[in-house]
Amino acid sequence: MEAEQIHRIGGRRAWLVWGVAVSVYLLAVLHRSSLGVAGLLATERFDIAASQLAFFTVLQLIVYAGMQVPVGVLLDRFGPRALLCGGLVLMTAAQFAFAYADSFGLAAVARGFVGAGDAMVFVTVVRLVAVWFRPTQVPMTTQLTGWVGQLGAIAAAAPLTLLLDRLGWTGAFAAVSTIGVFLLVAVLVVVKDSPYAVVAEGRESLRQVIASVGRVWSNPGTRLGFWVHFTTQFPFTVFVLLWGFPFLVRGQGWSEVAASTLLMAMTGWVVLSGIVIGSLTTRLPFHRTRTALVVVLAEVVLWSIVLLLDGPAPVWLILLTAAATASGGPSSVIGFDIVRTFTPVRAVGRATSLVNVGGFVASLVTVALIGIVLDLVEPAGAAAYDLGDFRIAFLSLYLCWVIGLVQMFRLRRLARAHLDQTQPGALDVLRSGRAWLPDEQRS
Repeated sequence: MEAEQIHRIGGRRAWLVWGVAVSVYLLAVLHRSSLGVAGLLATERFDIAASQLAFFTVLQLIVYAGMQVPVGVLLDRFGPRALLCGGLVLMTAAQFAFAYADSFGLAAVARGFVGAGDAMVFVTVVRLVAVWFRPTQVPMTTQLTGWVGQLGAIAAAAPLTLLLDRLGWTGAFAAVSTIGVFLLVAVLVVVKDSPYAVVAEGRESLRQVIASVGRVWSNPGTRLGFWVHFTTQFPFTVFVLLWGFPFLVRGQGWSEVAASTLLMAMTGWVVLSGIVIGSLTTRLPFHRTRTALVVVLAEVVLWSIVLLLDGPAPVWLILLTAAATASGGPSSVIGFDIVRTFTPVRAVGRATSLVNVGGFVASLVTVALIGIVLDLVEPAGAAAYDLGDFRIAFLSLYLCWVIGLVQMFRLRRLARAHLDQTQPGALDVLRSGRAWLPDEQRS
């Protein structure tokens, strides 16, 4: 059956749907990032060590990453609206429970459910962008999604700090959790899965969708997108989500206000660098992986200089390193754009979810390693951390950098060969600066 289009692609309704969906993503980032400024308070409230504090974030990321493939399957089967509602319900209930938790165990369970709800959001918004906007609009709109989402990190860095100071732990987290109730109503009223009234080919059964996950992963384009996301995203996530604030305060001797301000400024830089990266991705699609490589190599060089210095780094060097680290956020979106070139729209949910696992696997590994190393080198706890402790612990960054860079260089060649073989003419289109979508998406 031919699909009947009832809303203009890229029109006013598309932006309305996107606006509500991206608001859910903003809230998810706020919940995800909240421990970035509440970490030291959490060590006091639950009387825990650094490795236990890291466990909150590691558990959240494990659940997030582990949920990605099931979420992709459910997204392709049941649609974005259902997934956004499910994510909101889980996040709201979990954050409310976290507000009243009075033990490490209860708090850990709550953070795990925050991760489960969070896992349903971003890939769902990316799917909505793919079906509601024109191919030429998709790269920049996807970047814009990331920028707006980072406002959640800004809200965690400054307003949440203020709420924690004024309302205390329980009041602050309970107040934030109520936002999800209002967004749930907005999703039910506004969001539609597609601008079409009827899906042209009908839905695959759930069993067929599950069986196809291995086939989607076998595509070199999916794996290249995974490793791009893996390598570019994790330093920014690790820094903003948990270890940046203690590193700046205990390691570099910054005030808490200055550290919070830098974390907030980094999320602002995500927007500025995202404009450049989104423009390059749109104008030079053939060189997308190269753009990501440049950002990663800049991070490696700058962090190496910071960690090799005998004392605290000068402010200008920290700012430059923070800017390069923040640029990894929008660079990770390149992984989703690569997948869009290789994947039919009916399987985009699965492919996007697989790619989205990458950065969070790297993040949880690095967050955990830093916490473990800090406990080993400074058993006295967070109050005793110094720059030497962080210099050793932050060497954990290089493990995922090395693995990711090797895979990016290897798969870039394989992915291009696969695309040239399976979709003749695609590479020429990309070299000319035009977007390429598989034939099934073009129909």
